Amino acid sequence: MAMWDRIKDQAKGLQQQAQGARGGSGGHGQGHGPGHGFGQPGSGSGSGSSGGGSKAQLVGMLKTQLTSLKTELKSGAYRDASMAMCALVAAADGSVDPAERQQIESLILQNDVLQNFPPEQLRQRFNKHVDQLTYNFQQGKAEVMQEIAKAAKKPTEARAVVQTGFVVAGADGYVAPAEQQVLREACATLNVSPQEFGL
Repeated sequence: MAMWDRIKDQAKGLQQQAQGARGGSGGHGQGHGPGHGFGQPGSGSGSGSSGGGSKAQLVGMLKTQLTSLKTELKSGAYRDASMAMCALVAAADGSVDPAERQQIESLILQNDVLQNFPPEQLRQRFNKHVDQLTYNFQQGKAEVMQEIAKAAKKPTEARAVVQTGFVVAGADGYVAPAEQQVLREACATLNVSPQEFGL
């Protein structure tokens, strides 16, 4: 656990530096505190409250963490499980319209860590899972969860799969309740604490 806490602190520091560099002029670039216009004032990233600001910060932090692990995340198990996770997030509400599918596919292909893999492999796996989930959600979900479980053997990969799903879910700055639910289920499948992601 200590290593994970260190990564979190590191990512927070990096993120605050980046925010400070971008919006340092008015002193509002740090991203904490109430005067930020998102959700409830002072909602911390680990509290699980619906403060949009904390979710956006968490997504930024998770992206940074994933990038720092890029060299470790090259296995087929991570690739397959993360594509299953992205498909599950896309179909969390029971349907996926073509625009949403396109948007998530482009998020996948732009993801720094997923660039470890050929784009065609990623696209093919993602679309196969989305098709299964839209054809029969319950049956598709059972198959997707089996794919996600492949990453459970290695804690770093297991966390990275949830992080990847969270980053995709929160790309619009908001993680819908249905998306939170499937992320929680994936955490259970992977033996990862949902509290780490404020779920």
